[in-house]
Amino acid sequence: MRLYVSSALAGAALFLTSCGTFDALDSRTNQGPCPAAASLYEAQRIVVLDGQGEQYPNIEYTGEINGVRLFCRYVDDDPIEAQLEIDFAFGKGPAATGSSETYNYFVAVTRTNRAVISKEVFPMNVTFRPGENITSRQEKIGRIVIPRADESISGANFEVIVGFELTPEQ
Repeated sequence: MRLYVSSALAGAALFLTSCGTFDALDSRTNQGPCPAAASLYEAQRIVVLDGQGEQYPNIEYTGEINGVRLFCRYVDDDPIEAQLEIDFAFGKGPAATGSSETYNYFVAVTRTNRAVISKEVFPMNVTFRPGENITSRQEKIGRIVIPRADESISGANFEVIVGFELTPEQ
């Protein structure tokens, strides 16, 4: 039996990251700020255990989200179009029996401090080279479209949240 543990302890704290220019070829200024991009504290780290207890020798794999960057573009009453970059770090623990692990992470668009508008889960297979116990990876989500009712709605009304997909037991 494998046990998954999220190492988070506290409420819904978010780590906000930078917002950059989405399309350098378009000289028009964004209608407003980009949505905030963050990793959800409770889902920022994952530890996969072998089921023999919550001790270091029982760790199979770990994962951590180290950074989230969002670049967006919107003018007039167009929807917000965004690109997302996520930095991950992965570890292979002493109880690992293979050289690869599949991690599932989510990307969710929310109204700021409100309900989720959309959410998608992405699988990511990570393979460790022989003798390698730590590796990193950057994932890019090429296009996120956030509709707006009209040009008076800015990106500040939305958030893009990422995290590892956890089961109810985790």
